[in-house]
Amino acid sequence: MDYTNILERINTSSWSAQQEQILLEPYTYHSQIPGKEIRSKLIEAFNLWLDVPEDDLEVIKRIVRMLHNASLLMDDVEDSSDLRRGIPVAHKIYGVPQTINSANYVYFLAMQELYRFRAGRVGKANAGSSLNGKAEEAGNGEKGKGKERQRTEEMTEEDQEKELDEVITEELLQLHRGQGLDLFWRDTLTCPTEEEYVGMVLGKTGGLFRIAVKLMMARSESSVDYTPVVNLISLLFQIRDDYQNLQSTEYGENKGFCEDLTEGKFSFPLIHGVRSEREVGKREILNVLQKRTTDRSLKAYTVKIMTERTKSFEYTRKVLRELEGQVHAEIGRLGGNRVLEGIVKGLSLGVEKEAGDV
Repeated sequence: MDYTNILERINTSSWSAQQEQILLEPYTYHSQIPGKEIRSKLIEAFNLWLDVPEDDLEVIKRIVRMLHNASLLMDDVEDSSDLRRGIPVAHKIYGVPQTINSANYVYFLAMQELYRFRAGRVGKANAGSSLNGKAEEAGNGEKGKGKERQRTEEMTEEDQEKELDEVITEELLQLHRGQGLDLFWRDTLTCPTEEEYVGMVLGKTGGLFRIAVKLMMARSESSVDYTPVVNLISLLFQIRDDYQNLQSTEYGENKGFCEDLTEGKFSFPLIHGVRSEREVGKREILNVLQKRTTDRSLKAYTVKIMTERTKSFEYTRKVLRELEGQVHAEIGRLGGNRVLEGIVKGLSLGVEKEAGDV
Protein backbone atom coordinates (compact mmCIF):
# COMPACT_ATOMS: atom_id res chain seq x y z
CA MET A 1 0.00 0.00 0.00
CA ASP A 2 1.28 3.42 -0.94
CA TYR A 3 0.90 5.89 1.93
CA THR A 4 1.72 8.87 -0.26
CA ASN A 5 -1.22 11.29 -0.14
CA ILE A 6 -2.98 8.92 2.29
CA LEU A 7 -5.15 11.76 3.62
CA GLU A 8 -7.08 11.97 0.38
CA ARG A 9 -7.62 8.21 0.29
CA ILE A 10 -8.85 7.85 3.86
CA ASN A 11 -11.31 10.70 3.40
CA THR A 12 -13.04 8.80 0.60
CA SER A 13 -15.53 6.08 1.41
CA SER A 14 -14.35 2.71 0.15
CA TRP A 15 -17.20 0.50 1.38
CA SER A 16 -17.99 -2.06 -1.30
CA ALA A 17 -20.99 -4.18 -2.20
CA GLN A 18 -18.91 -7.27 -1.41
CA GLN A 19 -18.17 -6.01 2.10
CA GLU A 20 -21.86 -5.24 2.59
CA GLN A 21 -22.71 -8.78 1.55
CA ILE A 22 -20.20 -10.19 4.05
CA LEU A 23 -21.73 -8.25 6.93
CA LEU A 24 -25.24 -9.30 5.96
CA GLU A 25 -24.49 -13.01 5.46
CA PRO A 26 -26.07 -14.20 8.75
CA TYR A 27 -29.13 -12.03 8.09
CA THR A 28 -29.40 -13.20 4.48
CA TYR A 29 -29.04 -16.83 5.55
CA HIS A 30 -31.78 -16.41 8.15
CA SER A 31 -34.08 -14.70 5.63
CA GLN A 32 -33.70 -17.39 2.94
CA ILE A 33 -36.72 -19.25 4.32
CA PRO A 34 -39.39 -16.65 5.06
CA GLY A 35 -41.82 -16.97 7.93
CA LYS A 36 -45.57 -16.62 7.57
CA GLU A 37 -45.24 -12.85 7.03
CA ILE A 38 -47.99 -12.27 9.59
CA ARG A 39 -46.81 -8.70 10.15
CA SER A 40 -47.08 -7.86 6.45
CA LYS A 41 -50.56 -9.39 6.39
CA LEU A 42 -51.57 -7.32 9.41
CA ILE A 43 -50.23 -4.19 7.72
CA GLU A 44 -52.41 -4.93 4.69
CA ALA A 45 -55.41 -5.54 6.94
CA PHE A 46 -54.98 -2.31 8.92
CA ASN A 47 -54.59 -0.44 5.66
CA LEU A 48 -58.26 -1.08 4.93
CA TRP A 49 -58.82 1.41 7.74
CA LEU A 50 -55.81 3.69 7.34
CA ASP A 51 -55.51 3.92 3.53
CA VAL A 52 -51.76 4.57 3.43
CA PRO A 53 -50.33 5.09 -0.08
CA GLU A 54 -48.79 1.93 -1.54
CA ASP A 55 -45.23 3.27 -1.79
CA ASP A 56 -45.28 4.28 1.88
CA LEU A 57 -46.78 0.92 2.78
CA GLU A 58 -43.96 -0.99 1.09
CA VAL A 59 -41.35 1.00 3.01
CA ILE A 60 -43.17 0.28 6.29
CA LYS A 61 -43.28 -3.43 5.48
CA ARG A 62 -39.56 -3.39 4.70
CA ILE A 63 -38.68 -1.59 7.95
CA VAL A 64 -40.76 -3.99 10.04
CA ARG A 65 -39.39 -7.05 8.22
CA MET A 66 -35.81 -5.91 8.81
CA LEU A 67 -36.40 -5.22 12.51
CA HIS A 68 -38.26 -8.51 12.95
CA ASN A 69 -35.61 -10.69 11.32
CA ALA A 70 -32.79 -8.88 13.12
CA SER A 71 -34.56 -9.43 16.45
CA LEU A 72 -34.94 -13.14 15.65
CA LEU A 73 -31.19 -13.42 15.05
CA MET A 74 -30.64 -11.97 18.52
CA ASP A 75 -33.36 -14.14 20.06
CA ASP A 76 -31.74 -17.30 18.73
CA VAL A 77 -28.38 -16.32 20.23
CA GLU A 78 -29.88 -15.36 23.59
CA ASP A 79 -32.00 -18.51 23.71
CA SER A 80 -29.21 -20.86 22.52
CA SER A 81 -31.64 -22.14 19.88
CA ASP A 82 -30.72 -24.87 17.40
CA LEU A 83 -33.41 -24.49 14.74
CA ARG A 84 -35.33 -21.63 13.17
CA ARG A 85 -37.83 -22.27 10.37
CA GLY A 86 -36.62 -25.84 10.17
CA ILE A 87 -32.94 -25.07 9.47
CA PRO A 88 -29.93 -24.50 11.77
CA VAL A 89 -29.94 -21.03 13.32
CA ALA A 90 -27.58 -18.45 11.86
CA HIS A 91 -25.12 -18.40 14.76
CA LYS A 92 -24.54 -22.15 14.37
CA ILE A 93 -23.27 -21.42 10.86
CA TYR A 94 -21.61 -18.00 11.22
CA GLY A 95 -20.78 -17.88 14.92
CA VAL A 96 -22.19 -15.70 17.68
CA PRO A 97 -20.05 -12.55 17.17
CA GLN A 98 -20.74 -12.20 13.44
CA THR A 99 -24.45 -12.92 13.92
CA ILE A 100 -24.80 -10.30 16.66
CA ASN A 101 -22.98 -7.74 14.54
CA SER A 102 -25.18 -8.51 11.53
CA ALA A 103 -28.36 -8.15 13.59
CA ASN A 104 -27.24 -4.83 15.07
CA TYR A 105 -26.19 -3.61 11.62
CA VAL A 106 -29.66 -4.34 10.25
CA TYR A 107 -31.24 -2.35 13.09
CA PHE A 108 -29.38 0.69 11.79
CA LEU A 109 -30.21 -0.12 8.18
CA ALA A 110 -33.85 -0.05 9.26
CA MET A 111 -33.29 3.38 10.80
CA GLN A 112 -31.78 4.46 7.48
CA GLU A 113 -34.96 3.29 5.77
CA LEU A 114 -36.96 5.38 8.23
CA TYR A 115 -35.00 8.50 7.27
CA ARG A 116 -35.81 7.84 3.61
CA PHE A 117 -39.42 7.20 4.56
CA ARG A 118 -39.82 10.52 6.32
CA ALA A 119 -37.78 12.42 3.72
CA GLY A 120 -40.08 11.22 0.95
CA ARG A 121 -43.25 12.36 2.66
CA VAL A 122 -45.14 10.85 -0.22
CA GLY A 123 -48.85 10.40 -0.45
CA LYS A 124 -49.78 12.68 2.43
CA ALA A 125 -51.70 15.13 0.31
CA ASN A 126 -53.88 12.52 -1.36
CA ALA A 127 -54.04 9.96 1.45
CA GLY A 128 -57.65 10.73 2.25
CA SER A 129 -58.97 10.52 -1.30
CA SER A 130 -60.18 6.92 -1.03
CA LEU A 131 -60.41 6.65 2.75
CA ASN A 132 -64.18 6.36 2.88
CA GLY A 133 -64.20 3.68 0.20
CA LYS A 134 -61.56 1.68 2.06
CA ALA A 135 -63.46 1.94 5.34
CA GLU A 136 -66.58 0.70 3.58
CA GLU A 137 -64.65 -2.23 2.11
CA ALA A 138 -63.17 -3.06 5.50
CA GLY A 139 -66.42 -3.70 7.29
CA ASN A 140 -69.97 -2.54 7.00
CA GLY A 141 -69.24 0.97 5.83
CA GLU A 142 -69.09 2.25 9.40
CA LYS A 143 -66.20 4.56 10.14
CA GLY A 144 -63.80 3.65 12.93
CA LYS A 145 -64.93 4.74 16.37
CA GLY A 146 -61.65 4.33 18.25
CA LYS A 147 -60.12 6.87 20.55
CA GLU A 148 -58.93 9.88 18.57
CA ARG A 149 -55.24 10.57 18.53
CA GLN A 150 -54.04 13.87 19.88
CA ARG A 151 -52.45 15.05 16.66
CA THR A 152 -53.15 18.51 15.30
CA GLU A 153 -53.18 19.72 11.74
CA GLU A 154 -50.82 22.51 12.77
CA MET A 155 -47.87 20.15 13.31
CA THR A 156 -44.85 21.21 11.29
CA GLU A 157 -42.98 18.76 9.07
CA GLU A 158 -40.13 18.86 11.60
CA ASP A 159 -42.55 17.87 14.37
CA GLN A 160 -43.93 15.02 12.26
CA GLU A 161 -40.43 13.75 11.46
CA LYS A 162 -39.52 13.86 15.15
CA GLU A 163 -42.70 11.91 15.87
CA LEU A 164 -41.61 9.15 13.48
CA ASP A 165 -38.16 8.97 15.11
CA GLU A 166 -39.77 8.71 18.52
CA VAL A 167 -42.09 5.92 17.36
CA ILE A 168 -39.19 3.68 16.34
CA THR A 169 -36.98 4.59 19.30
CA GLU A 170 -39.67 4.12 21.94
CA GLU A 171 -40.88 0.81 20.56
CA LEU A 172 -37.36 -0.58 20.20
CA LEU A 173 -36.80 0.38 23.83
CA GLN A 174 -40.00 -1.45 24.74
CA LEU A 175 -38.89 -4.49 22.75
CA HIS A 176 -35.56 -4.67 24.59
CA ARG A 177 -37.20 -4.06 27.97
CA GLY A 178 -39.56 -6.96 27.37
CA GLN A 179 -36.77 -9.21 26.13
CA GLY A 180 -34.61 -8.22 29.09
CA LEU A 181 -37.29 -9.21 31.60
CA ASP A 182 -37.89 -12.51 29.80
CA LEU A 183 -34.17 -13.31 29.97
CA PHE A 184 -33.92 -12.22 33.61
CA TRP A 185 -36.77 -14.48 34.69
CA ARG A 186 -35.24 -17.39 32.81
CA ASP A 187 -31.68 -16.94 34.04
CA THR A 188 -32.63 -16.36 37.69
CA LEU A 189 -35.39 -19.01 37.71
CA THR A 190 -37.88 -16.34 38.76
CA CYS A 191 -41.45 -17.23 37.87
CA PRO A 192 -43.36 -14.04 37.01
CA THR A 193 -47.03 -13.41 37.66
CA GLU A 194 -49.43 -13.44 34.74
CA GLU A 195 -49.72 -9.67 35.05
CA GLU A 196 -45.93 -9.32 34.77
CA TYR A 197 -45.96 -11.67 31.78
CA VAL A 198 -48.60 -9.55 30.02
CA GLY A 199 -46.47 -6.43 30.52
CA MET A 200 -43.43 -8.23 29.11
CA VAL A 201 -45.35 -9.41 26.04
CA LEU A 202 -46.70 -5.94 25.29
CA GLY A 203 -43.09 -4.79 25.14
CA LYS A 204 -41.34 -7.72 23.48
CA THR A 205 -44.01 -8.86 21.02
CA GLY A 206 -46.17 -5.76 20.82
CA GLY A 207 -43.30 -3.44 19.93
CA LEU A 208 -42.93 -4.47 16.29
CA PHE A 209 -46.69 -4.65 15.76
CA ARG A 210 -47.04 -1.11 17.12
CA ILE A 211 -44.14 0.19 14.99
CA ALA A 212 -45.99 -0.97 11.88
CA VAL A 213 -49.35 0.51 12.80
CA LYS A 214 -47.97 3.73 14.27
CA LEU A 215 -45.95 4.40 11.13
CA MET A 216 -49.11 3.80 9.15
CA MET A 217 -51.06 6.14 11.41
CA ALA A 218 -48.42 8.80 10.82
CA ARG A 219 -49.06 8.54 7.08
CA SER A 220 -52.85 8.38 7.32
CA GLU A 221 -55.56 11.05 7.38
CA SER A 222 -57.48 8.96 9.92
CA SER A 223 -57.57 10.23 13.50
CA VAL A 224 -58.44 6.84 15.00
CA ASP A 225 -55.96 5.25 17.41
CA TYR A 226 -55.64 1.54 16.61
CA THR A 227 -53.00 0.86 19.27
CA PRO A 228 -55.40 -0.85 21.74
CA VAL A 229 -56.49 -3.53 19.26
CA VAL A 230 -52.84 -4.00 18.21
CA ASN A 231 -51.95 -4.68 21.85
CA LEU A 232 -54.76 -7.23 22.14
CA ILE A 233 -53.63 -9.01 18.98
CA SER A 234 -50.02 -9.05 20.23
CA LEU A 235 -51.06 -10.72 23.48
CA LEU A 236 -53.24 -13.27 21.68
CA PHE A 237 -50.41 -13.95 19.26
CA GLN A 238 -47.75 -14.59 21.92
CA ILE A 239 -49.87 -16.74 24.23
CA ARG A 240 -50.88 -18.85 21.24
CA ASP A 241 -47.21 -19.16 20.25
CA ASP A 242 -46.34 -20.29 23.79
CA TYR A 243 -49.11 -22.88 23.64
CA GLN A 244 -47.98 -24.18 20.25
CA ASN A 245 -44.39 -24.51 21.44
CA LEU A 246 -45.45 -27.20 23.90
CA GLN A 247 -48.36 -28.73 21.97
CA SER A 248 -47.75 -28.50 18.22
CA THR A 249 -45.97 -31.25 16.28
CA GLU A 250 -45.25 -28.84 13.43
CA TYR A 251 -43.74 -26.35 15.86
CA GLY A 252 -41.43 -29.08 17.12
CA GLU A 253 -40.27 -29.84 13.59
CA ASN A 254 -39.45 -26.18 12.96
CA LYS A 255 -37.87 -25.26 16.29
CA GLY A 256 -37.35 -28.45 18.27
CA PHE A 257 -39.59 -30.51 20.56
CA CYS A 258 -40.90 -28.40 23.47
CA GLU A 259 -38.06 -25.93 23.00
CA ASP A 260 -39.28 -23.65 25.79
CA LEU A 261 -38.51 -26.39 28.33
CA THR A 262 -34.96 -26.72 27.01
CA GLU A 263 -34.59 -22.96 27.04
CA GLY A 264 -35.95 -22.72 30.60
CA LYS A 265 -38.42 -20.09 29.48
CA PHE A 266 -41.36 -18.98 31.60
CA SER A 267 -43.99 -19.11 28.88
CA PHE A 268 -47.68 -18.60 29.64
CA PRO A 269 -48.61 -22.28 30.17
CA LEU A 270 -45.43 -22.86 32.19
CA ILE A 271 -46.14 -19.89 34.46
CA HIS A 272 -49.56 -21.38 35.20
CA GLY A 273 -48.05 -24.83 35.74
CA VAL A 274 -45.30 -23.64 38.11
CA ARG A 275 -47.68 -21.50 40.15
CA SER A 276 -50.32 -24.24 40.32
CA GLU A 277 -47.73 -26.71 41.63
CA ARG A 278 -46.46 -24.17 44.13
CA GLU A 279 -49.93 -23.97 45.67
CA VAL A 280 -49.80 -27.68 46.55
CA GLY A 281 -46.15 -27.72 47.62
CA LYS A 282 -44.70 -29.25 44.46
CA ARG A 283 -41.93 -28.01 42.13
CA GLU A 284 -41.45 -30.67 39.47
CA ILE A 285 -42.05 -28.31 36.54
CA LEU A 286 -39.73 -25.69 38.03
CA ASN A 287 -37.00 -28.30 38.51
CA VAL A 288 -37.28 -29.37 34.86
CA LEU A 289 -37.00 -25.73 33.73
CA GLN A 290 -33.89 -25.35 35.86
CA LYS A 291 -32.23 -28.33 34.16
CA ARG A 292 -32.62 -26.92 30.59
CA THR A 293 -33.15 -30.53 29.56
CA THR A 294 -32.92 -31.93 26.04
CA ASP A 295 -34.29 -35.29 27.23
CA ARG A 296 -37.40 -35.92 25.14
CA SER A 297 -38.99 -38.32 27.64
CA LEU A 298 -38.53 -35.85 30.51
CA LYS A 299 -40.10 -33.08 28.45
CA ALA A 300 -43.00 -35.36 27.51
CA TYR A 301 -43.52 -36.16 31.20
CA THR A 302 -43.60 -32.46 32.04
CA VAL A 303 -46.21 -31.85 29.34
CA LYS A 304 -48.25 -34.70 30.83
CA ILE A 305 -48.13 -33.05 34.27
CA MET A 306 -49.31 -29.78 32.75
CA THR A 307 -52.08 -31.58 30.88
CA GLU A 308 -53.43 -33.83 33.63
CA ARG A 309 -52.43 -32.32 36.95
CA THR A 310 -52.18 -28.55 36.63
CA LYS A 311 -54.57 -28.29 33.63
CA SER A 312 -52.32 -25.55 32.27
CA PHE A 313 -53.17 -26.16 28.61
CA GLU A 314 -56.87 -26.17 29.36
CA TYR A 315 -56.43 -22.86 31.17
CA THR A 316 -54.39 -21.43 28.28
CA ARG A 317 -57.08 -22.40 25.77
CA LYS A 318 -59.68 -20.66 27.93
CA VAL A 319 -57.62 -17.46 28.02
CA LEU A 320 -57.04 -17.61 24.25
CA ARG A 321 -60.78 -17.93 23.60
CA GLU A 322 -61.42 -14.94 25.84
CA LEU A 323 -58.78 -12.84 24.09
CA GLU A 324 -60.00 -13.88 20.66
CA GLY A 325 -63.51 -12.77 21.58
CA GLN A 326 -62.23 -9.41 22.79
CA VAL A 327 -60.24 -8.87 19.59
CA HIS A 328 -63.29 -9.57 17.43
CA ALA A 329 -65.39 -7.25 19.59
CA GLU A 330 -62.82 -4.46 19.27
CA ILE A 331 -62.63 -4.92 15.49
CA GLY A 332 -66.41 -4.62 15.37
CA ARG A 333 -66.34 -1.50 17.52
CA LEU A 334 -63.88 0.05 15.08
CA GLY A 335 -66.25 -0.54 12.19
CA GLY A 336 -65.34 -4.06 11.10
CA ASN A 337 -62.48 -5.39 9.00
CA ARG A 338 -63.03 -8.71 7.25
CA VAL A 339 -59.35 -9.22 6.41
CA LEU A 340 -58.22 -8.65 10.00
CA GLU A 341 -61.02 -10.87 11.30
CA GLY A 342 -59.79 -13.59 8.95
CA ILE A 343 -56.24 -13.30 10.29
CA VAL A 344 -57.48 -13.55 13.88
CA LYS A 345 -59.63 -16.58 13.03
CA GLY A 346 -56.54 -18.13 11.46
CA LEU A 347 -54.82 -17.85 14.84
CA SER A 348 -57.57 -19.89 16.48
CA LEU A 349 -56.34 -23.20 17.89
CA GLY A 350 -59.13 -24.88 15.95
CA VAL A 351 -57.44 -23.96 12.67
CA GLU A 352 -54.38 -25.91 11.50
CA LYS A 353 -51.55 -23.48 10.79
CA GLU A 354 -47.86 -23.87 10.12
CA ALA A 355 -46.08 -23.25 13.40
CA GLY A 356 -42.59 -22.43 14.53
CA ASP A 357 -41.92 -18.86 13.49
CA VAL A 358 -44.00 -15.71 13.37
